[in-house]
Amino acid sequence: MAKDQEKVKFAFDIYDFDGHGEVDMFYIGDLLRACDLNPSEKLVATFGPPDRKGQKMMKVADFLPMYAAVKKDKNKGSYEDFVEVLKLYDKQEDGTMMLAELEYILSSLGEPMEKAQVQTALSDLAPEEDEDGLIPYDSFLKKLCGKA
Repeated sequence: MAKDQEKVKFAFDIYDFDGHGEVDMFYIGDLLRACDLNPSEKLVATFGPPDRKGQKMMKVADFLPMYAAVKKDKNKGSYEDFVEVLKLYDKQEDGTMMLAELEYILSSLGEPMEKAQVQTALSDLAPEEDEDGLIPYDSFLKKLCGKA
């Protein structure tokens, strides 16, 4: 836990813009992500972040229980979980899927991404589609999950 506290303190200091030992609660989601966590927007909302900056501040002691709760959350999905989902779109059962279907999944299912976010993710992570519009989804997932 000492390593976690060090990571949290480092990220907290970055978001402590005025150096008073407090972070605006508006940045809870960003702060959690800076600590190498990947909470859903729904989970972040349970901590009650304000709609605007400057409404509520928190100290690192207020943030640590939030960090611990997100770290324990089992609802984040693993590489293996993602492979199982994308296998449903593998019509030829050869490890490929339509790039257009992946684009649809990212923009429509779960926590939908904005069109610009989808385009960035695909250009950064997805391999070139072949002449049939197919991509090997495993290489996309490996890059997405940091296994490449």
